Amino acid sequence: MQQPLNTPWTAFTTADEIAAGVNLEGKNVIITGGASGLGLETARVLAQAGANVTVTARSPTAGAHPIPKVEVAQLELEDHASIERFAKEFVASGKPLHILILNAGIMASPLTRDFDGNEGQFSTNHLGHFSLAVQLWSALKAARGARIVALSSRGHQIGGFDLSDLRFERREYNKWLAYGQSKTANSLFAVGADVRGVGDGIRAFAVHPGSIVGPLARHLSKQEIAGFGALNEDGSPVIDPENDKKNFAQGAATTVWCAISPDLEGLGGVYCENSDIASVETQARKGVRPYATDPRTADLLWEESVRLTGLNI
Repeated sequence: MQQPLNTPWTAFTTADEIAAGVNLEGKNVIITGGASGLGLETARVLAQAGANVTVTARSPTAGAHPIPKVEVAQLELEDHASIERFAKEFVASGKPLHILILNAGIMASPLTRDFDGNEGQFSTNHLGHFSLAVQLWSALKAARGARIVALSSRGHQIGGFDLSDLRFERREYNKWLAYGQSKTANSLFAVGADVRGVGDGIRAFAVHPGSIVGPLARHLSKQEIAGFGALNEDGSPVIDPENDKKNFAQGAATTVWCAISPDLEGLGGVYCENSDIASVETQARKGVRPYATDPRTADLLWEESVRLTGLNI
């Protein structure tokens, strides 16, 4: 199914364009990391279309979210108790969950470890989201047609995915290899979740939003960001969608497309970019590498994630 649909959308398309004319009244949405950047723009567009949106943040301040009717909830993706508390409260509400967007993440951070010793980027970007999705599964099932959208990245092309050393206990820690590993895991999670959810009407998608200078780059110096050709002379972000450098409105487009587009009815377990299913590439700086959508590797990662979290559907 990893074949482009040749949609009319482009790298310049915005999330507002994707959602134009769509009515999401009565739909419940959860977006992790929805207080800033891509998550904030995604929340704005879906709420404007009528959805009931809950965004999560590590330390939400009451009344701080700028979008009316968007609820903010505390969630720390490296904390088992925090994930369990949030998921239990949502499931106990009896509300079906129509759209789960796994947007929060960290990039190229110094080595940290969670309470169980897992490497920090893998723990936050993958394991925390795995735990959350599994504990919200009954609410997704209750929607009778739910979608999970996991934000991956072209960072998966860095490689370095090693199921035998996910914690970087044998390898020397490299912040970019660790980031690439976590983004590969995000894509493989979508494959694994889709296989397990399709019978319950749950479909899952992975997204590359584009290269965007925002909160995700908080662990990078200005020199590192400039080294990617991402800044203008005045220090402002370069916006050049044809070369994958996007603003938040353009970056959120593919997330919103995967969350609501009828183009994807009957499909799932695919990696998407520029509001279309991406092509499979082995060399080009675009598309998805074969190992990031491999079903066997996805199964092995799922089994390891179950072992590391003690959770399963």
